[in-house]
Amino acid sequence: MTYNVKIKKLLPGAVTPSYGSAFAAGADLYACLENEIEIAPGETEFIHTGISAEIPAGFAGLVFARSGLACKKDLAPANKVGVIDSDYRGEIMVAIHNHGKQARTIANGERIAQLLIMPYVTANFIESEALSETKRGEGGFGSTGA
Repeated sequence: MTYNVKIKKLLPGAVTPSYGSAFAAGADLYACLENEIEIAPGETEFIHTGISAEIPAGFAGLVFARSGLACKKDLAPANKVGVIDSDYRGEIMVAIHNHGKQARTIANGERIAQLLIMPYVTANFIESEALSETKRGEGGFGSTGA
């Protein structure tokens, strides 16, 4: 299933998100930088993509790590998964954190994250004195693996 998602290039050299293969779920987001950015160990830097998007109502843009960048360079989004709401029209920025022990650089045009366009459900939260009973009950944090 495909949807049209309008993007606007905000900076010179911005690259349109693209899919790496026919069945890729996430579209690559590219760094749009005047100069390389060095990220020190344990530090986080905001990386420009130079684009904004018009995500359809009822959908959200979810920004995930690229496995190659995370596994080979120890670089991944600082917030683990970024959420872009359908009414946001500002530049898509990716906060990249260096989880490693050596400084790493991000170059202009480098693939820095992947964007998935996903439907979501909005909940009506209803206060209640009781919830339905389940076999699991209140067991959490590893309780099902014992």
